[in-house]
Amino acid sequence: MTHPLTKVGTLKDNELEDKIIDLSSRYWKTTNPEVQQQIMLILDDYRQELSARRAKQQVKEQNGENDLDNLINIS
Repeated sequence: MTHPLTKVGTLKDNELEDKIIDLSSRYWKTTNPEVQQQIMLILDDYRQELSARRAKQQVKEQNGENDLDNLINIS
């Protein structure tokens, strides 16, 4: 179940990383446990999405599917 405020599908990898860093610092700055809980839920969504993207990319690389291969057309 994802947090209703997360929009992970529309973010790029570097944007996800930036949001993770930003939310992590906000988590440690607040002393309100309810706010910390909500931040942790969003952080979990972002981390899972980033991990899934990296795993998908790694599988592509292992299977020899390199994006550069499509740029070279030898006919």
